[in-house]
Amino acid sequence: METNRPPLDRDRLAALPGWQVEVRDETGSTNADVAAAARDGAAAGLVVAAESQTAGRGRLGRDWQSPPRAGLALSVLLRPTVDVSRWGWLPLLAGVALAEAVRGETGLEPALKWPNDLLLGGRKCAGLLAEVPEPGAVVLGIGLNVTLTDDELPLTPTGLPATSLLVAGASAPDRTGLTAALLARLGEHYAAWERAGGDPDKSGLRDAYLRICATLGRQVSVLLPGGDADLTGEAVTVDADGRLVVRTATGDHPVAAGDIIHLR
Repeated sequence: METNRPPLDRDRLAALPGWQVEVRDETGSTNADVAAAARDGAAAGLVVAAESQTAGRGRLGRDWQSPPRAGLALSVLLRPTVDVSRWGWLPLLAGVALAEAVRGETGLEPALKWPNDLLLGGRKCAGLLAEVPEPGAVVLGIGLNVTLTDDELPLTPTGLPATSLLVAGASAPDRTGLTAALLARLGEHYAAWERAGGDPDKSGLRDAYLRICATLGRQVSVLLPGGDADLTGEAVTVDADGRLVVRTATGDHPVAAGDIIHLR
C-alpha cells in the first residue's frame, strides 16, 4: 500500500480563526506541552500539533505511538466558563467533532465507542484524552491514525483491532484538511455548549453523540477502575452527565469511567 505523508501546512493552520496553532516537528507529548503552557498562563485556543510524538499517552496511561507524519497528534487548551460539573461532556464533545470532521473530509462513516474511541468498521482509528492541568483549564488530546499501513498499526490493549483512514478506504487523506475541519467542528460544538451553560440537551450535544455512538443497544462488558466489580449488560443510553447507562438484571448502572468491551 503506497503512502503519501506530506508535512502539515503550518501557514494554513496558523491562519485558522479562533485558534493559535503551533506545529512542532517532534515532541514528547502534545498534552504535556499544552498542560505546561496552561500552567504558565496560556490563553484558551492554544493548539499544539506534532509531526512526531515520542511519548504520546492515551487513556489510563497507555502509550499512543505513530510513525512521523502518519497521523494527527494534537492537543487543545480550553478554559470553560460553565460549571465544572458539566466538564465531563468535553471528551464526548471532542469525539463528536472528530467523527464529523472525518466524515466530512473522507466520506467514511465513523462511529464512537463510549466514551470517545473513534471506530471505522468496528476497528479503532482514534482515541482522545482529557486532562485538567490546573483549575479552570482543560486539555483535550487527540490521536488519529491517518496513513498508517496494516503493518504499522498498533496493538490495542482491549483486543479491539486498530485501523487508519487509509486502511479503511480513504484515498490520500489530507492531514491539514482534517485538522482544520476538526478545529472548526470543535469550535462550533464548544461554543454551543458554552452558550447553553454546559447543558448537553439544550446545546444539541447529547443528541449528536447518541446518533453516532456504536456502544448503545449492544451487550457490553465494563471493566471498572479501582477494583469495583465488573458489569455485563446492555448499554441503553448516555445520561445527562455523559455516563454510559448499563442495564443488568439488578437494574440500570451509570458508568462514569471504565473500559468498555463490545460483546458479540
